[in-house]
Amino acid sequence: MPQTVCSGTMFTTPSSFSPHLACAEPGEDEEAPQEGQEPGACLADGPPITSASLDTLIQNLVPTADYYPEKAYVFTFLLSARLFIPPPELLARVCELCIKQQQLDQSPLDTAKVRKFGPKILQLLTEWTETFPSDFRDEKMVGHLKDFIHRIAPCDEAYWKTLNQVLQKLSQRLALISQGEESIVKVSLNASSISDKLVAFKTKPPPIQKDMLSICNDPYTLAQQLTHVELEHLRHIGPEEFVQAFVQKDPLDGTQQPCFSDQKKKTTNLEAYVRWFNRLCYLVATEICMPAKKKQRATVIEFFIDVARECFNIGNFNSLMAIISGMNMSPVSRLKKTWGKAKTAKFFILEHQMDPTGNFYNYRTALRGAAHRSRTANSNRERIVIPFFSLLIKDIYFLNEGCANRLPNGHVNFEKFVELARQVGEFMTWKQVECPFEEDRAILHYLHTAPIFSEDGLYLASYESESPENQVEKDRWKALRSNVLAKT
Repeated sequence: MPQTVCSGTMFTTPSSFSPHLACAEPGEDEEAPQEGQEPGACLADGPPITSASLDTLIQNLVPTADYYPEKAYVFTFLLSARLFIPPPELLARVCELCIKQQQLDQSPLDTAKVRKFGPKILQLLTEWTETFPSDFRDEKMVGHLKDFIHRIAPCDEAYWKTLNQVLQKLSQRLALISQGEESIVKVSLNASSISDKLVAFKTKPPPIQKDMLSICNDPYTLAQQLTHVELEHLRHIGPEEFVQAFVQKDPLDGTQQPCFSDQKKKTTNLEAYVRWFNRLCYLVATEICMPAKKKQRATVIEFFIDVARECFNIGNFNSLMAIISGMNMSPVSRLKKTWGKAKTAKFFILEHQMDPTGNFYNYRTALRGAAHRSRTANSNRERIVIPFFSLLIKDIYFLNEGCANRLPNGHVNFEKFVELARQVGEFMTWKQVECPFEEDRAILHYLHTAPIFSEDGLYLASYESESPENQVEKDRWKALRSNVLAKT
């Protein structure tokens, strides 16, 4: 069925959920990282960090002449730290620590010392701008970046060049983000057309309204174009959106506000992707309910079954689930005579693959298979993995709700965020795949702009196709006819 971004009552406990994360306090056999440890000591010289104070975690992020944090740590901490400290404040803290440790506030600077340290801090800042470019939409972030590099640049002319390169690439990334958000708004405006009045066309001579089969009658081609839409949406989703979707006030923060105000809590792309899933559900249901003749409706059902199968083969599980959900909507599933005319054996196989039983055990098995294929692939075609997105969001929701951000001793529950980063990091790998299929603009335009029925419109079209079976349905049919058709 169509999904919402997060609704706890709908969620099932993920099979990968690890209850021990919720109580990852240092025990008798496990010492918490100490404030006085050298940067990175918990990473390189000891066991993986399970918990630590925010100050210690920030210290571990700061490079020195002889130390640079592991890439996985950088991603994990930059992803999760925004729950405790706004990115501009974090960057300011990092810069302050660097200035203090490297004595960058003294004059003259120790050029040899700065040249050993400089490449490492530049690497950290570059990684930050590349992985979380949206953080730098805040002018304070860019200001901190420039100020710090200006401080060390006199020691090496190459640092000026690096600054210009970083800022140029950052500008390009931010421009792409803005373009993506503008296109989402444009597509959303076009896609918002709900035409229940089309039900009236069912009794009029065709062709009045275009349908999918008149635009594309090849299931594989449509599956390819759906993959285009999915990957385009994925491309615009930043890793920080997964954290900001569930951000809450840090209970140990003395202020009255969370790290993100409503204005800064950007989940635009994530929400747009969920809306696309819902649109595809309703589009499939509309296409099935629209034809006046039973044989035509059965043909449309068989077509979408084949499209769903091709999506499965490609690794496009999100479109697959949207198609199955659309076909399982009540206005469609009640069309018993229509389903009786359709060949549905393949549909039941696909339903089995996406069966929610065992917390979507079959789907998770297929996803692991697709992920393995992606890791060993020689072509972009084999690298495609598009997860059932609402389930991924639910897994992250449960990880967030089931595990405390802070432990009773005030430490950050870093083990929780390692698991969060693992899930988000895997998604980030999948979203970077270039779509190998050629675009068909006519099909893409139809997918984004074709009018769809509302739920009432679907029920009315369904009743017009196959008469109500009981008094409740008859009463609803009469009410819908008077409400919907009066507007046409």
